[in-house]
Amino acid sequence: MRSASSSATLHEVARAAGVSPATVSRFVNGTAKVSEDKRASIEQAIRTLHYKPNRVAQNLKAGSSKTIGVLTQSFVSVYFNETMTGIEDVMKPAGYALLIMSGHWRADQEAERVEVLIGRRVDGVAILTGNLADRQIVDFSQRVPIVAFGRQLGGPQLRGFCLDHYRAACEAVAFLIEQGHRRIAFIAGPPEHADAQARLAGYRDTLARYGLTRDPALEVQGDFLESGGLLAVNHLLASGKSFTALFTANDLTAFGARLALYRRGIRVPDDVSIVGFDDVPGSLYTTPPLTTVRQPLYEVGCCIGRMLTGLIEQTPAEVQVPPMNLVVRESVRRLG
Repeated sequence: MRSASSSATLHEVARAAGVSPATVSRFVNGTAKVSEDKRASIEQAIRTLHYKPNRVAQNLKAGSSKTIGVLTQSFVSVYFNETMTGIEDVMKPAGYALLIMSGHWRADQEAERVEVLIGRRVDGVAILTGNLADRQIVDFSQRVPIVAFGRQLGGPQLRGFCLDHYRAACEAVAFLIEQGHRRIAFIAGPPEHADAQARLAGYRDTLARYGLTRDPALEVQGDFLESGGLLAVNHLLASGKSFTALFTANDLTAFGARLALYRRGIRVPDDVSIVGFDDVPGSLYTTPPLTTVRQPLYEVGCCIGRMLTGLIEQTPAEVQVPPMNLVVRESVRRLG
């Protein structure tokens, strides 16, 4: 006897209802009318046997898998998790499920993952930054609708958009200068990362706009990770260069930098002020709470979801890309 937790097959439902499997299939798919007696028999058999239709097979027959591929770069990053949550919250009510894969910041793995997603017959792919060349993404979009975050791209089945990292970095550095800081150190992100380069350019240009001489010794290379922030601050302190404020290429870098300062007995913000970038959830709970540039990551995910739905269903919609903004907390001290 079948347990209550298991689901019957279509053939078992057909036998119980006294009809053919084809009749049950057409009834479940809504593609054929049946007599009232057969309808009642089929519905009773479905309830009794706990039959659950194979929605994947049904969708594939209809030319859609109702599955969206998402190429992320890290499963543990709160940066990407916020964005994926936004994508899911938009696409789940429309009946789509997410199939998520990681490219680990390697172009060869990213290309392989997109091939796998296309092979799984996803209806569309969301690409969250990464190292794929633009031409590769354009080529992939010939086979499946794609929305690429962090790229300015367009095509019949392709949308791409960026946030203004340069402007946001300018705002952060200007805030520090307006608080009286003149010796502002910067921990940069990976040199191959376009967003990191935009933030570095914003830092340099804002110093110049305020008439401050750039000191290359106050620019230290990081890697967007906590460990990189810790090592960068250790390097700055070992150099003997003085600085009253620190702008970091992202919040994780700021977390590591904060730890390095703590270990040296340097107080934040009394001795050194810190500004981060991203506003990941933990930024609000550092000691002190971190002043940072907020990336609207959840809202970005919602934009991606709406764009991708429009491409798939051929109902393009205007999507307003949200701006970034500086969130002032307690990690910056005003001088003078």
